Amino acid sequence: MKKVILSAFVLSGLLTFAQEKEKDTTRLNLGETEVLIINTKKGNVIVDGNTNPSDTIDASPDEDEDDNNHEGHWGGIDFGATMLLNSAMKSSFPNDKFLENDPGKSFYWNINIMDRKFNIYKHYVGLTTGFGVNFTQVGIKNDYILNDNYDSLWLVKDTVNHYSKNKLRATYLQIPLLLEFNTNADEDKSFYFAAGLIGGVRVGSALIQKVDREDFENKQKTKGTYSLNPFKVDATVRMGYGDWGLFATYALMPLFDTAKVSEALPLTFGLTMNF
Repeated sequence: MKKVILSAFVLSGLLTFAQEKEKDTTRLNLGETEVLIINTKKGNVIVDGNTNPSDTIDASPDEDEDDNNHEGHWGGIDFGATMLLNSAMKSSFPNDKFLENDPGKSFYWNINIMDRKFNIYKHYVGLTTGFGVNFTQVGIKNDYILNDNYDSLWLVKDTVNHYSKNKLRATYLQIPLLLEFNTNADEDKSFYFAAGLIGGVRVGSALIQKVDREDFENKQKTKGTYSLNPFKVDATVRMGYGDWGLFATYALMPLFDTAKVSEALPLTFGLTMNF
């Protein structure tokens, strides 16, 4: 008899379960006890249906918080190649041959330490900013040695040594301002596109040279400003899927002081890996 009563009790509960299942909430009546199973993005929340609704767990604030915390696509590592272009978007510099840099030895590194995205429309559109460190390396051709003083930047051909490394490296602290678009709330499944500006301040620069010969090897690093501008502003676009993407930047300010040398505007493109 007890088995019959227990079976009827369970059957009654299951029938109520089947009849009262809603889109986001399942109600399960077991005698005088009602159990609510609420479906959320983070999983199921089980509460006592006899409890006052104001005392139950509300999952919506967490979901809203997830939307607000959708990360931007700045934090990570960028690596690319750099070309110096004149004001006509060409790579020739008749008066300053050393600006015709070697793209195969001219690299651009960004270590983007942090980012913050401010949503404009949910997670689909937002403004992204952050902080990062940039290393811009310009490879110098034909064994030239750079020299500068208060009013000029010039070069001297080294007719004795051949340089296996001959590069000018500048280090900047950077802050971006990007308008970003995403297609999905799940960052791992989202296509993204961002465009905007990157501002930077130079914190160091040096000429790095290395001579390799059978009977001689020498590497030296000579710190100096080399007529580099103290600030920079770059236009940038970034696009990709999930953690991987492409980027490009184009300088809106000349790399060097134009009172000393021809206008040179770096163009960079490469790969990015987002944190």
